[in-house]
Amino acid sequence: MGVKTGSQIREEFIRFFESKGHTAVPSAPVVPVDDPTLMFTNAGMNQFKDVFLGTGRRPYTRAVDTQKCIRVSGKHNDLEEVGRDTYHHTFFEMLGNWSFGDYFKREAIGWAWELLTGVWGLPKERLYATVFAGDPHDGLEPDEEAAALWAEVTDIDPTHVQRFGKKDNFWEMGAHGPCGPCSEIHIDLTDDGSGAALVNAGDPRVIEIWNLVFIQFNRDESERLLPLSARHIDTGMGFERIVAVLQGKKSNYDSDVFAPLLQHIAELTGKRYTGKLGPEADIDNAFRVVADHARMLTFSITDGGKPSNEGRGYVIRRLLRRAARFGRQHFGQQQPFIHKLVPTIVETMGDAFPELKKRAAQVAETIREEEESFGRTLDRGIALFEQAAGKDRAVSAENAFKLYDTFGFPLDLTVQMAAERGMTVDETGFEKLMAEAKEKARAGAKQHVAVAVEGDLPATDDSPKYETDQLASTVVGWVKDNAFLKTGKLTPADGEAALLADRTCFYGEQGGQAGDRGTIATDTGRFNVLTTQKLGDAILHIGEVAEGSISPGQPARLEVDPARALVRKNHTATHLLHWALRTVLGSHVEQQGSLVEADRFRFDFNHNAPVSPEQLAEIERLVNEQILADHPVTTRVLPIDEAKQLPGVHAFFGEKYGDVVRVVCIGEALSAEFCGGTHLTHTSQAGFFKIVSEESVAKGVRRITAVTGPAAVRHVRQMEEKARQAAALLNAGVEQLPERVAALQEEIKKLRKQLQKGAAADIKSARQKLLDEAEKVNGSTVIVGELPEVPVEQIREAADWLRTQAGSAAVCLACRTDGKPLLIAAITDDLIGKGLKAGDLIKHVVPAIDGRGGGKPNLAQAGGNKAEGIPDALAAAAQWIRQKLT
Repeated sequence: MGVKTGSQIREEFIRFFESKGHTAVPSAPVVPVDDPTLMFTNAGMNQFKDVFLGTGRRPYTRAVDTQKCIRVSGKHNDLEEVGRDTYHHTFFEMLGNWSFGDYFKREAIGWAWELLTGVWGLPKERLYATVFAGDPHDGLEPDEEAAALWAEVTDIDPTHVQRFGKKDNFWEMGAHGPCGPCSEIHIDLTDDGSGAALVNAGDPRVIEIWNLVFIQFNRDESERLLPLSARHIDTGMGFERIVAVLQGKKSNYDSDVFAPLLQHIAELTGKRYTGKLGPEADIDNAFRVVADHARMLTFSITDGGKPSNEGRGYVIRRLLRRAARFGRQHFGQQQPFIHKLVPTIVETMGDAFPELKKRAAQVAETIREEEESFGRTLDRGIALFEQAAGKDRAVSAENAFKLYDTFGFPLDLTVQMAAERGMTVDETGFEKLMAEAKEKARAGAKQHVAVAVEGDLPATDDSPKYETDQLASTVVGWVKDNAFLKTGKLTPADGEAALLADRTCFYGEQGGQAGDRGTIATDTGRFNVLTTQKLGDAILHIGEVAEGSISPGQPARLEVDPARALVRKNHTATHLLHWALRTVLGSHVEQQGSLVEADRFRFDFNHNAPVSPEQLAEIERLVNEQILADHPVTTRVLPIDEAKQLPGVHAFFGEKYGDVVRVVCIGEALSAEFCGGTHLTHTSQAGFFKIVSEESVAKGVRRITAVTGPAAVRHVRQMEEKARQAAALLNAGVEQLPERVAALQEEIKKLRKQLQKGAAADIKSARQKLLDEAEKVNGSTVIVGELPEVPVEQIREAADWLRTQAGSAAVCLACRTDGKPLLIAAITDDLIGKGLKAGDLIKHVVPAIDGRGGGKPNLAQAGGNKAEGIPDALAAAAQWIRQKLT
């Protein structure tokens, strides 16, 4: 048989473990939807984290998958290595098999060996296994069980089983929680098979290809390691690495996973990829960086990420701009080109990840727009950098932060540009400014009761939430200060806590629908529920005891706030809105997020242009038409495979679905969506639908805020009242408003022209007067003065005119616009050569007007808040120019 393709290798891995009783599960998205602690999915275990923590379950005990992963931040940060070597990536696939309390070390080791040597035929003499050598500090014995199993269930060379300490062979999810020893499999790629001493030495000739993690302990708050009652298996094998190994390649980039992409880059740039490494391999490094980053961008944007200035959006923007700069610097690509690589990525990986095909056009468009934006930003940022570079041999923390904050330059981009000039960057100061900015952003954030609870919380039966707003139940306990308490009393003095009952009619926040509010009452006390959250199978009623006390085991009466009825109206309306958006804008529209509350709802969706007023009116009309049609709203609980076959059904990418799902259907075939939320029984119960606003929330993502029922009626009445007030001010009827406003605009336009005409005459006279009274210093003209209030463009034109008329001149003009001071400086080329720069002049005088500004050597400007400082600014300007000319 010939060399296997990457697609065949991926498929063989999945099929092998399916034959061992594993359930093939889809990859979680790289943009996590329900884990705020994680910027990107960075390991196969992320989607099973709740199982390991004991807060979630799956309908299977064995699983196999290929997980999309991104590592660009935090502990798992491979960014700086990408391009420089053969095997680091920001985006990669992780093949993995899992056991949740089922099989353990024997099967994991035996099956790994069977697949590698029996199915894939890797030479046994080239494989090494590592086992945990123990750790006296933690009181952990060596993993003799794993070592013995390698000898018992495989025919590996006994001398190829090596022992390493905690750093290499002990896995922990975090500071606390599930953990355990691991056994890694390495392959020797040296020419003569002499790599025994290179295992875990960071040498690319002997690399890890598979890590088998044996989760058998739990580290508690006091750092003790306690045995788990249910032991798990978590394995991970880098797809790109194993493909390169099986295809006989020394570099991941030489395999068929990357070959089509590298070929496409070559066609676009006219450059050639040779596979070289090292300091002389700038072109090849750029090939690898662009190929890697293009994959990361395509997958992250497909899964819902968007370039922005914060969080994961900033990471996406940073990677895109880094790739674009490599393209400019090493390929001479001044125009956008990265977006053109998307079709190749979709073609090579779309069968394994079908979501790529669905979103290809939108992803390419998002990348193209961001490339164009960066091109403009780069030019402005480079101007600031050049200004800083011309003054010092170091880039200050303030300038580095401004390049980041204003122009979107990542610190590593500024550092690289500085290094090319032989300059340094104040990175420590930059990090301090970054920390201050982050702290400001965090200030004031209200935190609910912590829910990171050790051990299992009891499951809550929340099925009544669809049937009733009142329920008799029993208090089970509460969560307070990261502990689940089942004894004692909860009183007002305890403050915020999370109450648990055995059954509940409260809806836990999920799927964009806000958690319910209400009360829980017992014979001895009343608990006010401020919000409700879902943690695994437990429902947490978060709030405070209002009076008396609450004890575990007490019968309780649960009552949901009547406002829930309004939530139902809004949630059903989101489904109708989604249908209408796809009808009017196109089938590419997909929900990107939502928030459903009692008073209003918002709905985020992908679309690369503002929705026009005409389109909004049509969307509104369609939704109200379906409300009036009184369609029945029904729910069906179906096996997921059957549910996916329903006509027109929508499952939102990124949500976790079990084997059985709830489908909310409107009408015969109008709308069908996977949804766990609460809904109306008929669309007419929504009453009336009104769009409040439509706006952009991120590149390629729009947001509609809308209201239904009484809130919609109130909104329309408020708009009518504002229209009546406006009409009264214009002494007209409401129906006459458009004509009267148009007439006013025309009148204002005429008056503005007259004012500008008069101002132009005034400024001509004023500038001539300044020229006639100008001071001469060593043959050059010094022109400093204040002009009448006119548009900024005319002030700039006046400065330019004076500079031209004077021949050799330094000009500083001031004026007031809307009560605010404005300064303009202009310097002729001959004086620039003598060290006078407009930007330096502005920086010298701007403190007088309490402002900020800058610009180029020949022209600069500043605005401020202190108009009374204009005379001082002009005096300082005249003095500065005289000193420079003498």
